[in-house]
Amino acid sequence: MPAPLLFALSGLTQYLGAAVAVRVFGTLTPATVAWLRVSVAAIVLLLWRRPWSTRGVWTWPALRTAIVFGVVLAAMNVTFYIAIDHLPLGTAVAIEFLGPVAVAAFTGHGWRDRVGIGIAALGVVLLAGVSLNGGSGAAIGLVAILLAAACWAAYILLGRRVARGRAGGVTGLSVAMAAGAVVFAPFLASGAVPVLHDGRLALLVVVIAVCSSVIPYAIEQLVLRRVRAATFAVLLAMLPAMAAVVGAVALRQVPHGLDVVGLLLVTGAIVLTGLNTETEEPPPPA
Repeated sequence: MPAPLLFALSGLTQYLGAAVAVRVFGTLTPATVAWLRVSVAAIVLLLWRRPWSTRGVWTWPALRTAIVFGVVLAAMNVTFYIAIDHLPLGTAVAIEFLGPVAVAAFTGHGWRDRVGIGIAALGVVLLAGVSLNGGSGAAIGLVAILLAAACWAAYILLGRRVARGRAGGVTGLSVAMAAGAVVFAPFLASGAVPVLHDGRLALLVVVIAVCSSVIPYAIEQLVLRRVRAATFAVLLAMLPAMAAVVGAVALRQVPHGLDVVGLLLVTGAIVLTGLNTETEEPPPPA
């Protein structure tokens, strides 16, 4: 399946899960929902991939990389959910794209990459300016999404190393998500108690985890095994458009004015930079 189509599927499921999460924020804090998302997804992936059965592939350096990757991934989820509690979904995702922009800026090459990165960055600046007009709540959301952007940049670089490891991308992802869930548990697990007494809430958490973590991250790990980091970062430019569509339909967060211009600039960068993508040979099977 072509990479753009894979990312369309990934974005649609991921932000449908985010739309469900926004509706749960009235019952659980955004950070707790994010931790539950990571934890449930980790359980699903561990049962599916059974990383303990892969002998001889988990050296200490590989395990250490997976653990750091998992902590970054969990932090990215927590800060992103805090952000979408204060910002429209499409706006938050577009601003978060600063992370992939930074990756593309340092690892990309060619004039199309540079021009495309500039266009995307301009769109992000416009969206950030609009967000700051929303008061103190919007400012909190902006700080949170900038932290999420930094985590996203680290996620791309570390995720590529995990994806190309001997254990395999999805298997490495299962270990990483479990590590992230364990590290954040002392801070966020206590807030998840209502889930134990509410079957409907527990079902919603499972939907959020599967749609926003299991499906999209598994797809991304498959793609990360075959493309360079800059190519992956550019393909992620499709996600703000997907988030804006889901936000408008599911949450009635219809963008207006400069929001539209910023979103068009960010998502339009894929048209130009996509002309300059290239793939690498996949690593030999583990």
